[in-house]
Amino acid sequence: MGIVKKNSILLVEFTNQVRDSGVHDVRKALLEACPIRLRPILMTSIATIAAAIPEALSLGEGAETRIPMAVAVIGGVLVSTVLTLLVVPCAYRLFSRFGKRDEDRTETRKAFEEVEKLELAAEPV
Repeated sequence: MGIVKKNSILLVEFTNQVRDSGVHDVRKALLEACPIRLRPILMTSIATIAAAIPEALSLGEGAETRIPMAVAVIGGVLVSTVLTLLVVPCAYRLFSRFGKRDEDRTETRKAFEEVEKLELAAEPV
């Protein structure tokens, strides 16, 4: 669950950064952000699966208790990786229709700029 959550959060955050950099269309931002985040997501998933393979194939004492857990980890990581790569971008695009993200970000930026101007004016020389 931790890997899936981390990958999903990073994918959404990177998409937000792409949108902040000037790409206001949600679809274009996703098409730009998702391929960049694909490699790190696949790397963490493949590393987790590779670490569980020896346990899934293990023989010896107590193996009958470790094999089901390893198989469950491998299956869970595979399914969650697919969900991260397919469902999260779709959900992002669907939910972006309901938000007033661009207007809120513009107002926030203006407020920060005003605070910076006030701070610069108040600083002693």
